[in-house]
Amino acid sequence: DIVLMDVRMPEVDGIRATERILATMDAPPRVIVVTTFENDSYVYDALRAGASGFLLKRAGADELVDAVRLVARSDSLLFPAAVRSLAAAHAAERTTRAEADRLRARLSDREAEVLRLMAEGLSNAEIAERLFLGAATVKTYVAGVLAKLGVRDRTQAVVAAYESGFVSPR
Repeated sequence: DIVLMDVRMPEVDGIRATERILATMDAPPRVIVVTTFENDSYVYDALRAGASGFLLKRAGADELVDAVRLVARSDSLLFPAAVRSLAAAHAAERTTRAEADRLRARLSDREAEVLRLMAEGLSNAEIAERLFLGAATVKTYVAGVLAKLGVRDRTQAVVAAYESGFVSPR
């Protein structure tokens, strides 16, 4: 399931609404926050709250359809450069080397490599090409990363990687 959230209610912003939706459902949907705000910290806070993606209201119908399709297949709705920029601005003050080591200890060597490539914004097909693996094998590694990190989708995995310092912005 995917929830598109149009943030207009002054009493509940998109971040709080995302937290409420994800906390009350047995099988939480993927949430795409649709808003007029282009504020980096708002985007970052929405992702930390559990949103799978973030889309501006000025997006056209085709972009909205593409966004739903991307999130449905667990891809990131943010461009890699946006994720790196957000991570650089907001995660640096929260990380310690121990956090990166704890995240790394949960992953096999190949899963760690796949997570780094996910953080670069590569799709499963691009990761498969880079690592000389089949697409199904990469999908299995991605599923392992998500399970071991306790996250729901690729976006959340990349946020966790940056927040822990396992991946650093370039």
